[in-house]
Order: sequence, then C-alpha cells, then structure tokens
Amino acid sequence: MDLALVWFFIIAVLWTGYLVLEGFDFGVGMLMSLLPRGDAAHREKERRVLVNSIGPVWDGNEVWLLTAAGATFAAFPEWYATLFSGFYLPLLAILVALIVRGVAFEYRGKISDAVWARRCDLAIQVGSWVPAILWGVLFANLVRGVQLDEAHQYVGGLGALLNPFALLGGLTTLVLFLLHGAVFVALKTDGAIRVRARRFAGALSVVALAVAGAWAVWTQIAFSPAWTWAVVLVGALALVGVLRTNRAGREGYAFTLSAVTIVAAVVLIFGSMYPDVLPGLAGGNSLSIAEAASTPYTLTVMTWVAVALTPVVLLYQGWTYWVFRRRLTVDHIPAPAGLTWKKIKDAAF
Repeated sequence: MDLALVWFFIIAVLWTGYLVLEGFDFGVGMLMSLLPRGDAAHREKERRVLVNSIGPVWDGNEVWLLTAAGATFAAFPEWYATLFSGFYLPLLAILVALIVRGVAFEYRGKISDAVWARRCDLAIQVGSWVPAILWGVLFANLVRGVQLDEAHQYVGGLGALLNPFALLGGLTTLVLFLLHGAVFVALKTDGAIRVRARRFAGALSVVALAVAGAWAVWTQIAFSPAWTWAVVLVGALALVGVLRTNRAGREGYAFTLSAVTIVAAVVLIFGSMYPDVLPGLAGGNSLSIAEAASTPYTLTVMTWVAVALTPVVLLYQGWTYWVFRRRLTVDHIPAPAGLTWKKIKDAAF
C-alpha cells in the first residue's frame, strides 16, 4: 500500500470535515448583522440565539483544522514548509481572525453592556468573513498552481495569490458558507428567525449555484481531469436540492445537501491537485506527493495512531451534536447575567 497516497486522501478528508463543520460556523457568524430584526432588545436576543446555536460546537469544529495542519506537518513536511512560508500573510490573517472570533465568542456574555456586545459581534463577523474568503483564495491557488523554484520554495508575492481565479474561489467559499450557515440556522432555530433564515437561504442558493458553478466549470476546464466532471455535477445537483428542500421546509435534508456541495468542492480541489500536493504554475517545478512525503516508518506509525484514535474523536463529536440537537428560540434566552462595567470598576478599586 502506498501510504503517502493514503495520507493525501486522509488530509483531504480532514479538510472536508473542517470546511463542512466550520463552514456553517462561519456562515452563522457572518449572519449576525443580516438576520436579526425588530427593536434593539429583540435584535440582541436574536443575535444571542445565533451565538448559542453554535456555542457548544464551534471550538470542537476548529479541531479539524489543527488536525489537518498537524497531519500535513507530519506526513508531508516539505508541503507544510512551502505552504506555510509561501502563504504566510494570508494564513496569518486567518489565524488572527480566528483568535479574535474565538475571544469574542467566549467573552461576549461576560459583561452586560450594549457597546461591549456590539464590539464582540463585530469581532465575530470579521473573524468569520475573513477566513470564509481567504480559504477559498488559498485553495484556488493550490488548484491553479503557484510559482515554485527548483527547491520547491514559493517565489511569488502576495499579489500573485490575488489572481482572478483565486478571487472567484474566495467568493465561492464565501457564498457556500453563507448558505450553509443560513440552512443551519433554519435547522437549529424556531420562530421568526427560522423563517427569515429559510428565505435568506432560498435567495442565496441561486447565487451560490451561479458563483460556485462558474468557478467549478473554470476549474474543470482549465485544471482538472475528466473524472471530476462527475463531482461538478454532484455539487450542482446538491445545490438545486438545497433550493427545493429549503422551500419545502425540510431543513435537515437541505443542510445535508449543502454539506454535500462542500464535500464535492473539496473532492474537486484535491482531485485537481493530484498527483501533486503543490502544483507549479503552468506545470513548472511541481511538488509531488512522493517528493513531499515523510519516511515510510513515520507514515506507518501515523496510520496506526489514526486507526486507533479517529473513531473515538468521531463518536465524541457526534455525541456532542446529539446532546445539543434541540431548536432554539428567543424564549430560551435568559436575561443577561454578566457583570456591568460599574461592578468591574468597584471590584477593581
């Protein structure tokens, strides 16, 4: 068995898990200012509904990113080194956005103050919009190819990463995550916000079909093998299915089909990259799976560890989603229980 190829597949699976799960997290974060309606008090309650809908799971979803990055470092160290050095600035922007977003989630309810809540909401939104766009830009560049020298080091600048194909890729992940988040809100809430989320998802599914379809066809024609046409078709049919099931009020099916669309996008990306982990621009100086892989002994040890621990992680995360499966409404939102600035000042002085 070619363990390097096995780990290329495993890393694709890890990225699939991350983008499917964190994708609806990003979508909910971006919807913080788009879905809530009513007076100030009611909008605040609906924003808290959105935060609470992903509160028990968002940090667990990010573990998939850590695992994907760690697996890349261990299984393909040269890929990791070239990727994280060449794409340093956009990856740093993503990291900062995720940190700011995580802090805002954790501390939003600690202080009962409208200004504090607005600032945390802004941090959550920025921390969701930035990665939602930049992940698409980065993966599109992996499909298109980047400028590598003979030592497989990235020699292009930041501007080279912001090409039209990559920017369309960023717009694609943005609309797919927004759609995924809207469908999740419709699945996880009830009442007026559920109705609004369904309407938003219905309109956005048409936009996603146009934008994602354009990027997928461009990818297929310019960079992909023939067999991934089937993947493009599956993704398109899944988006059409999202539109129809969402209109019928079948949020569970709509969410599943939205996830299928993201899975299809990841398969298209990694299928287009194969047999390279980092294609060179116009086919030059590509970094192949075999060239980037660790030693067979390292890959063997990693495989046994993955076989032993992966089922435990999947069972635990599945149990978490099952426990927090109930729908939320504004009626479930209690009065703010955080400290006020006056209490903080009195305690400090």
